[in-house]
Amino acid sequence: MMATRDAMEKFLNECEQTIEYARGQLQESAKQEFYGMEEYSRAQQALEEKYNELMALYRSANAEQRERLHRMRLKIHSLQNEMTLLDLH
Repeated sequence: MMATRDAMEKFLNECEQTIEYARGQLQESAKQEFYGMEEYSRAQQALEEKYNELMALYRSANAEQRERLHRMRLKIHSLQNEMTLLDLH
């Protein structure tokens, strides 16, 4: 079942909000040099949840939607990598 245009826009907006939240937590953690923060972990979990939702939606998307979802997937994955690297230091 293909996602409606409104549902796709709503989902992509939710992804952007999650990315903004996670990026804020990344910047805050980098400034404080404190890596065990509960909010930081929540942000990582929120990104993972959006990534999983995205992949489920991708399977039923049309070509145009898949392109938009692919770009969003790259943004989420890049931020996940940044957060993981900060965790390791």
